[in-house]
Amino acid sequence: MLARDVMHRGPIVTVGPETSVEEAAGLMLSLGISGLPVVDATNGVVGIITEGDLLRRAELGTEKHRQSWMAFLASPGRLAADYALTHGSKVGEVMTAGVLTAEADAPLDQIVKLMEQKHIRRVPIVERGRLAGIVSRADLMRALIVQRAPAAVAHSDAEIVAAVTAFFDQETWSPRATVRVSVSDVVVDLWGMIFDERERTALCVAVENIRGVKAVRDHLTWIEPVSGMALGAGISL
Repeated sequence: MLARDVMHRGPIVTVGPETSVEEAAGLMLSLGISGLPVVDATNGVVGIITEGDLLRRAELGTEKHRQSWMAFLASPGRLAADYALTHGSKVGEVMTAGVLTAEADAPLDQIVKLMEQKHIRRVPIVERGRLAGIVSRADLMRALIVQRAPAAVAHSDAEIVAAVTAFFDQETWSPRATVRVSVSDVVVDLWGMIFDERERTALCVAVENIRGVKAVRDHLTWIEPVSGMALGAGISL
């Protein structure tokens, strides 16, 4: 999937660098959102303002109070920047500039990677340098709900066995040599040995995702690889 497939297109609520901090905060509260794109007169993205940008404010008494020796070591420029952030009255004075954006045809995994690496909740999407949409974590959750579908389709015992076999063949981690499957009245029984307890959950998830499966019964035994002892027995689900 691409960014354009899940992004929120509009109306996109934005603010400008000259928008007041009070107005931006009011918009976030009234809309129930935690951030707003900041755009220029041509709808180009110049920054983003979030709740995090408004935590350290002189009005709240939450601005940073450096110890005297730290203040002495800090450069005048650093202290001046702190003052602007805590006392600025316009969005352009307190926003996060140099915001990360992505193109509308960017793969979703690229968007998620940005969110994970930069610890951000939303990514503005641009087309020809202009704001075209937003992909937020909530948009990804909505896409998950819409796109969620079983990994395979089966309507009979034989089809279920074939689907499980196909899954074993395509996943490199699957313990195909030590696990066997039996199916009766669309109820799947998993038998055999696993050498990592995490494989148990993954195998059950895979079988549960096959449409037509009524239930999964886990009879797998976990073998501790070093000692060879059977340390875990299957649990019926």
